Amino acid sequence: MVATPAPVASALSARYSHRSVVIMGGLICSLGVVTGAFAGNLIELYLTVGFLNGFGYALTWTPTVTMLGLYFEKRRPVANALASAGECIFTLVLTPLFQLLIDSYSWRGALVILGGLQLNLCVCGILLRPLKATRDVVCVSEVEAEEQGFSLELLTKEDSEQSKANCQETEQLRIYEGFDQGTGEVHLQDPEEIPNSIKDSNCRNKKTELRTKILQYVDYTLITNTQFMVYSMFGVFAALGFFAPALFLIPYARSKGIEEYQAAALMSFSAALDLFGRVFFGWVANLRLVEMVQQLTATVILLGTVLLLCPLASSFLELAAVSTAYGLVYGAVVSIHITVLAEVVGVHRLGSALGFFMLIRSSGGLLGPPIAGYFIDKMSDYGMGFIMAGVALIVSALFLLLLRQINRRGQRSTAKNHNMHTHKMGQSLGAEAKELGMT
Repeated sequence: MVATPAPVASALSARYSHRSVVIMGGLICSLGVVTGAFAGNLIELYLTVGFLNGFGYALTWTPTVTMLGLYFEKRRPVANALASAGECIFTLVLTPLFQLLIDSYSWRGALVILGGLQLNLCVCGILLRPLKATRDVVCVSEVEAEEQGFSLELLTKEDSEQSKANCQETEQLRIYEGFDQGTGEVHLQDPEEIPNSIKDSNCRNKKTELRTKILQYVDYTLITNTQFMVYSMFGVFAALGFFAPALFLIPYARSKGIEEYQAAALMSFSAALDLFGRVFFGWVANLRLVEMVQQLTATVILLGTVLLLCPLASSFLELAAVSTAYGLVYGAVVSIHITVLAEVVGVHRLGSALGFFMLIRSSGGLLGPPIAGYFIDKMSDYGMGFIMAGVALIVSALFLLLLRQINRRGQRSTAKNHNMHTHKMGQSLGAEAKELGMT
């Protein structure tokens, strides 16, 4: 539920501001959990703790991550890593605390207290500092040109409105005077044709204005961006593999004869190394020793390999080693995958890109557990869940390799165009120098 409303959160942030959307999301989260404490059946729990709480969390997570990408440029990888590390810390602290609250106040009382704690999300929203200059792409031609690889300066709203007014005046002048760009001559049109021309021009202007207004809130042109769609496919297959340890590690350990408390400790090992992995590999990414996509590709392949090796572990020590390795590498993946998305589409399009990316990726998260459960039931072995997840992660790495090849091809094409432009400029300057010498 967190991923599905992400585009809505992005659009609302562009319309009202990131701060107000985060505050609203915190209120919805708290409302969902508190009302869930009074649920009388499972359906009511789905609607409150599931739907309302998930929708509110989406409204808080998406704008916060977007603003984080806008705050930092040089240190964006380590900033994202440190921000995501808070999730691990809160999970480690909340798990025993929530169990203590259930033992003391029952599950209903625990939900009420948890709902009160979630009001702190509103405080976090208030503390978000708006940027002094908002960077919006408000011209359709800029979006199209950027997709072709050109770097453009972002216009302010006042500049875009002024240029739009100038374009409309020029269009009307051409209609009334019949200006011919090819010959430079002016032809007066038939007065009966002028109203139809004006109507056609106004219709085109309204369509352009509508499209520009929509692009301010939701940049739907991202679905035609090859790099973004390839990266989204990586997200789909990666989501197919992320769920496996959380669902199947403890049942798999129990099926190997490991005691209940030891099996539960495996998840604690994974969570602790996940925290370390996010901070450490975020710092490594910030050093820029290799390309960000290369680092992400290597960690995803390593993560898939760890999951494929998991069914070979049978003792507690072997499973503990696999669990810690998984937590470390998983933290390495999570710490930089949002940073890579910002590099793929550009920071000024991160809000819409994050919303669409989470929406597309959610299909993998929804399909993964049922598919893994099907194979586990057929083979009567929890190890099949890890094998399926590992294969999905290896496949997702192939899309990262494809993305890197597309980026390198685009860089070669840009360099070639630049060299051709420089060569033409040199030739024209040489010709001008000759003419001056002859005179």
